[in-house]
Amino acid sequence: MAFALGPKSRRSQARLGTLTTAHGKIKSPFFMPIATRASVRGVSTDELKELGAQIILANTYHLWLRPGLSVIRKAGGLHKFMNWDGPILTDSGGFQVFSLSHRRTINDRGVTFRDDIDGSRHLLTPKKALAIQDTLGSDIRMVLDECVGYPAKISDAREAVRRTTRWAKQSVTKAKLSRHLTFGIVQGSTFRELRRQSLEEIATLPFQGFALGGLAVGEPEEKLWPVIKEFSQKLPENKARYLMGFGKPEQLVHAVQEGLDMFDCVIPTRNARHGTLYIWKSVAIHRKDFYREIKITHAKYAGDMKPLDSSCLCSTCRNYTRAYLRHLFQVGEPLAPRLATIHNIAFYLELMKRIRAGIREGKI
Repeated sequence: MAFALGPKSRRSQARLGTLTTAHGKIKSPFFMPIATRASVRGVSTDELKELGAQIILANTYHLWLRPGLSVIRKAGGLHKFMNWDGPILTDSGGFQVFSLSHRRTINDRGVTFRDDIDGSRHLLTPKKALAIQDTLGSDIRMVLDECVGYPAKISDAREAVRRTTRWAKQSVTKAKLSRHLTFGIVQGSTFRELRRQSLEEIATLPFQGFALGGLAVGEPEEKLWPVIKEFSQKLPENKARYLMGFGKPEQLVHAVQEGLDMFDCVIPTRNARHGTLYIWKSVAIHRKDFYREIKITHAKYAGDMKPLDSSCLCSTCRNYTRAYLRHLFQVGEPLAPRLATIHNIAFYLELMKRIRAGIREGKI
């Protein structure tokens, strides 16, 4: 079994586990920093290791187009290309393709699209998506699925569920031939009956893990959480459970309490590049106010000689003041988003450590 289930919380559905991959074991619950184009912007792989990243997420679509598979193959795979010896999860490329609504067509065969840079035409099929990820050397591969945005017509969501199941079944044979882990994806937008159908169809297939996709794409919280609550706990208990593209710090705590194990999101790195940083307020992470956001570009930090966060041990907080960080952002210095990104990644990874400790201690 790729996923070994550990102790469960006495307070919620939260659980500990270990996911075994070709490049190492990962303690869950865990968060994956996003290295879209084989790089977490501004942060080296050595720094990611120092920060305690167990696994990173790379983007199949972008790497397929640039630098291209021939380059990555010549390098000996994505791990060697980017000098990262830990596990890598790659998405199928589907979400990026589907976001190009004006430049793609979808049918049961796959997705035909034009490159948004040079206009070249490509066809991405379920088997092609897995073959690309094989060339990359991914430790965890995601099958091709169809994601609809929010709001969605029920007819469109129903068709996406049908096609996602069709593609997942086509991927099973290819998945059996790979030494890497392959995850299926449950779709259905916010329509509970379609989610139930998708889960019943996808969870019966022999994947090593399962994901909830098509969430956190603009739907309000009152529609988001009922779906997460119902379907996270219905995913197979003995397989890793992945909530794709999610979320804010307090949302991660809540999602773990609903029984989910794996997360990724652009929030910490994107916000860092715009000067929004996370500061610890409390070790009691089960409370909503355990942290606060600060906008380091605000004038009140111009003369603030305190560390960014005195309770954080990252290199940014150990070596630089709030005043200095603000100055870097004010003058457009490229070092500013780099130092901010290091801190926000450190915050998210430390949050996951505290969540795992909280589960062991019966506090989460």
